Amino acid sequence: MNKTPVVIVTGASRGLGAAVARWLAVVGAGVTLVARSGGDLDRVAEELERLSGKPLVCKADVSDYVACQTVVERTMERFGRIDSLVNNAGIIQPIAAVAECDPAAWRYSIDVNLIGPFNLTRAALSHLRKQNGRIVNVSSGAATQALANVSAYCAGKAALNHFTRVLAAEESDLTALTVRPGVVDTAMQAFIREAGPKAMPAEQVDYYQQLKDHGQLEAPETPARSIAWLALHAPRQFSGRFYVYDDPFISAKALAVFGKVPG
Repeated sequence: MNKTPVVIVTGASRGLGAAVARWLAVVGAGVTLVARSGGDLDRVAEELERLSGKPLVCKADVSDYVACQTVVERTMERFGRIDSLVNNAGIIQPIAAVAECDPAAWRYSIDVNLIGPFNLTRAALSHLRKQNGRIVNVSSGAATQALANVSAYCAGKAALNHFTRVLAAEESDLTALTVRPGVVDTAMQAFIREAGPKAMPAEQVDYYQQLKDHGQLEAPETPARSIAWLALHAPRQFSGRFYVYDDPFISAKALAVFGKVPG
């Protein structure tokens, strides 16, 4: 029987998700890469192959429950077990005031940011129970802060935090938690700088631009290292809680397991 831990990572085609997958591959974990973008997924898979083994690539939209079922089925066929989920897939769109927001776009944001983690969790739950598994839901500071003109993203992340608390209360054999990855230098931040001036208050736009200009955005590899450690090693007492990636306990443990960020 395969004893290597197996982790499903969503939003794995770039940015934070790809970085989480790379850290997992460094320590030899089996990884299922999930995203909507097949070409980018293949490039990440090639990187992981050079590190260890052969990851499973699944092109899927997490807002589709049947697609999530297929991801779980394929993972079991390939690896024979599922130890952890990293529900990282997320979108910040639409950036618009509630009074002007496209209802369909608002709904799709909730579908990805909240329903997506539910879908994959629900599909994988019976397999996770067998491994006393872990579910790491990637949240945001937006879960606790009211940010103008990103109501869907804020609402989705706030609901994700509470969904995770309820899941932890229901599933006593699992460890389910949320983590705030900080402000990361990813395509999402680039989109905010591009689209923000059309909808956000000027001071909010300036804040995000200053983060970039002053080099204050975190490289994805740093929070990803903490998330990878949580996926493999988060203790049971973490269940139901909301952590920040640079919590000294988490970041120190992650550094000890994975080593320093390359470069």
